[in-house]
Amino acid sequence: MIFDDTYRTISSSSQGIYKEKGSRFISLAFPVSSEKDIKMQLAGLRKKYHDARHHCYAYCLGAGKSAWRVNDDGEPSGTAGKPIFGQIQSKELTDVLIVVIRYFGGIKLGIPGLINAYRTAARDAIDNATIVTRIVEEQHEVCFEYPLLNVVMKVLKEEKADILEQVFENTCKIRFSIRRSYGTSITGRFQNIQGVNITLLT
Repeated sequence: MIFDDTYRTISSSSQGIYKEKGSRFISLAFPVSSEKDIKMQLAGLRKKYHDARHHCYAYCLGAGKSAWRVNDDGEPSGTAGKPIFGQIQSKELTDVLIVVIRYFGGIKLGIPGLINAYRTAARDAIDNATIVTRIVEEQHEVCFEYPLLNVVMKVLKEEKADILEQVFENTCKIRFSIRRSYGTSITGRFQNIQGVNITLLT
């Protein structure tokens, strides 16, 4: 499978709400980049909404959407986390956490009612968010002798690389990032220049 070097996420946090038979479902969406971010957001919400009955959530991480999780937090299995995650999938989002906080209104909604409530609340938070497309980049380091500096800089400029760090001594080092789909091209060009070594960092 060819790796797509773009992905969709949200640019900032957003909020939604859904009400049904006295129950309130407050939905909050957050851009996140790691499980540490997620734990921090969840801890903050549990403190802020400490009197709520349930804090159900779903998240997806990574450009390849390889890390994800759903949590029903005491609701019947499959009625909360999965419907929330379904909304993340339907919008093809990643690097996002959606938490739906329920204040119980005293009347049970039943399985279909719960699924609809969590799905609708999650969708409202996403609808209130700004969805953006981001580019996946990778980092390389190139090492070479000083006389090759102009040749190396010319390649970096032509391939639209973003220089992150550079050391100019007898042996020079430049760390740069580049759009993933351009990685093969710039690697091939440097490998064809005698005296230049390129290493993929991330």
